[in-house]
Amino acid sequence: MSTINGTEIKKVVVACDAGMGSSVMLASQLRRQLAKNAVTVEHTPVNSIPADADVIICHQGLAARARVSAPDTVIVPIQVFIGDPAVTRVVNAVQRGGELSG
Repeated sequence: MSTINGTEIKKVVVACDAGMGSSVMLASQLRRQLAKNAVTVEHTPVNSIPADADVIICHQGLAARARVSAPDTVIVPIQVFIGDPAVTRVVNAVQRGGELSG
């Protein structure tokens, strides 16, 4: 498990596999929420996570694959793409500071 301070987060990656579109909506929502914090939000396949990602958000069923792709990165598994409390934790960590682990 890795930990990062919210003030150090510069890039959040929403990783997916299913292609259902919910993860794209989440990435778009996060871009709006984190725009004034100068945080880049990208949407990528779980097997193609960029090396410069600070935090990865993915469905809990993909967390193990994300950890293989990015073993030293904070991974935040979620159950639902819209309205999951884990996503709120990421946003709050970026906006207010504080530790984020995953």
